[in-house]
Amino acid sequence: SGIRQSLLSSYGSARARENLLDLGSLGPDVTGGRRFGLPPEMPQLHALYQAGQAAIVPNVGPLIEPVTKSAISAETATLPRRLFSHNDQQSTWLSGSTEGAQLGWGGLFADAILSGNGNTSFSTIDVGNGGLFLTGDSTLPYRVSSSGPSSISLTEDNNGFAASVEEHLRFSTSLERNLISRDVMSIIRNSIDDNAFFKRAFDGSNDLRSSFEGNNLSSQLRTVARTISIRSQLQASRQIFFVFLGGFDSHSAQASGLPPRLARLDNAIGEFQTVMNTMGLTNDVTLFTASDFGRTLAINGDGTDHGWGNHHFVVGGGVNGGRVYGDIAPPLLDGDFDVGGGRLIPQWSVEQMASPLGEWFGLSPAEIRNALPNVANFDAGPSGLFSGSG
Repeated sequence: SGIRQSLLSSYGSARARENLLDLGSLGPDVTGGRRFGLPPEMPQLHALYQAGQAAIVPNVGPLIEPVTKSAISAETATLPRRLFSHNDQQSTWLSGSTEGAQLGWGGLFADAILSGNGNTSFSTIDVGNGGLFLTGDSTLPYRVSSSGPSSISLTEDNNGFAASVEEHLRFSTSLERNLISRDVMSIIRNSIDDNAFFKRAFDGSNDLRSSFEGNNLSSQLRTVARTISIRSQLQASRQIFFVFLGGFDSHSAQASGLPPRLARLDNAIGEFQTVMNTMGLTNDVTLFTASDFGRTLAINGDGTDHGWGNHHFVVGGGVNGGRVYGDIAPPLLDGDFDVGGGRLIPQWSVEQMASPLGEWFGLSPAEIRNALPNVANFDAGPSGLFSGSG
């Protein structure tokens, strides 16, 4: 409070100690007898944590190998490229490489577990611009909007033109000699067929309108829930989804801009978990958060700047929740984890957080190493995060 006095005063009573949501039990990894809480805008995640359906994995971020503050100061540490750059660190989180990467670890997870297992057209579903994360060597994401499948107007007219286009694609694909042209026509034709198939199944599902508030993130998770409900029709035994919420780049006006976004995140996750419970899928679906980086512990006046390590939630019935899996943060600035301005060296690499997610999804150690090449550079990830395979 002393370091952030001017920013905290802008929050008013919302960040007063007595208004925070005490997490209570933290688990054995949190040292020094310290207590932590969530802001008052996050009562649903607090309730899920207390009920054992949410855990916190603290101080996660991109790393190539374990590093120390002294090695960074001596410039002997091997660091991820372009740290603190939004686009590059988003890409590094999702794929292990900076902007320009082509394959994400979500897609590589899907490659490993879903090969030859049902209709893989709908194994990775992109609701929030997560194409990189969901793309593997053989897996391509199926893109939908927050309201469901997109319309392809070319195939939905009533003047006969659409039928002519489809007939042309089907006939020409078989005759086309140019391999690239044939592949492109085949992809277009399959996309039209997949979209029509998905739309029929989706339109026949419960719209769940009364279960979700309707803001952008809530709508995205509603689409995820509806898609999960038609998984049998889609012949998709396992699926990976991506949703997105932006607006956390709080260089200024943090006290007014951050709380409503935290509330939106909290409400949408709470709604989604309630629906999973109602569907009887509590133990079969895991939701986790990801972000390019956290914010600096130091302030710039009325906001914070680009950080490095960041705290994340893992939610679901398969999670051993009600626990923090690691030491949340050093208690003071300028300590062994602070590389300047409160930018925290991550305690866990992205690979260490992703590894138990892969195990829960059903991947073997070899498949995890293939999807997460740098994982071999680190000790095991958060031990005991899940109660078993999903």
